[in-house]
Amino acid sequence: MAKLIYSAITSVDGYIADRDGQFGWAEPDAEVHAFVNDLLRPVGTHLYGRRMFEVMRAWGDPAFVEGEPSVMVDFSGLWRAAEKIVYSSTLEAADLERTRLEHRFDAEAVRALKETSVADLAIGGASLASAAFAAGLIDEVHLLPAPVSVGGGTAAMPSFRIDLDLLSTRQFASGFAHLHYRVR
Repeated sequence: MAKLIYSAITSVDGYIADRDGQFGWAEPDAEVHAFVNDLLRPVGTHLYGRRMFEVMRAWGDPAFVEGEPSVMVDFSGLWRAAEKIVYSSTLEAADLERTRLEHRFDAEAVRALKETSVADLAIGGASLASAAFAAGLIDEVHLLPAPVSVGGGTAAMPSFRIDLDLLSTRQFASGFAHLHYRVR
């Protein structure tokens, strides 16, 4: 059975975007980016809400990383090779290779996907992750706090209680950290 993994780069006060919807402060350096790439290698399918998909879709164009550092080229290849499911009631089509559109989040369909997948699944976007947490679908959490406090915005974690067991931590030279949890 595959794991469903939620990963997010956050501020130290727990936000994935600030009050203005900005997240440029979360741009990882090469060391952190390479670490994130390694986290994604076992992932065969990404689950996204519409907003996260719109942010990520640029990675679907190989020209996006032309002339960029090798960690970005690596990430682009990993992302393009994976299946993607976009949950949106407003999109009419998800026009990228290996991408399908679902008009609503169906927890039982995701549970069945976990049971039949040979590769892990990743979920991106705080709103979609909140629905998956509520349904008891998420197995692991990877938070990568950046060395900044933004004072408010879009919270990385849902507004309800989730009990976690800390599995590992790592500190990076840039001040980023990695916190790896198992959901109880």
